[in-house]
Amino acid sequence: MMNIVIEKMSDTHITQIGKLETECFSVPWSENALREELTNEFARFFVALCDGEVAGYIGAHNILGEVYITNVAVFTKYRRRGIAETLIKNLICISTSENADFITLEVRKSNVGAINLYTKMGFKTVGERKSFYENPREDALLMTYNL
Repeated sequence: MMNIVIEKMSDTHITQIGKLETECFSVPWSENALREELTNEFARFFVALCDGEVAGYIGAHNILGEVYITNVAVFTKYRRRGIAETLIKNLICISTSENADFITLEVRKSNVGAINLYTKMGFKTVGERKSFYENPREDALLMTYNL
């Protein structure tokens, strides 16, 4: 098993996370958008480092005890090694320590791997958002984890 270190996102991570966004998403966040999260009091952004290299990250906002995951992404070469699971567990711990009520996210209906991971971790499908995603247009499942 590889050594995964989770730390708070900092400016030194932005370039790599920008590359990760481009690899993983059809509508990626820009480096400027990521950088803005560094000063957002509601933002909870963390990176997973493997041998000092960004392997993945998670971004969320905690507003009045409702935690909304904006993104979970892992570079292709690091997938299926428990990195996304470790990032989500870290967010669950932090959200619990902040007395949040629940964590919620959207996921493409076709993203079976992510849906299986979220389900395994205790997230429940609570709804659907029609035509939520672009490039390609697709519905999203709304999933929630109660703390």
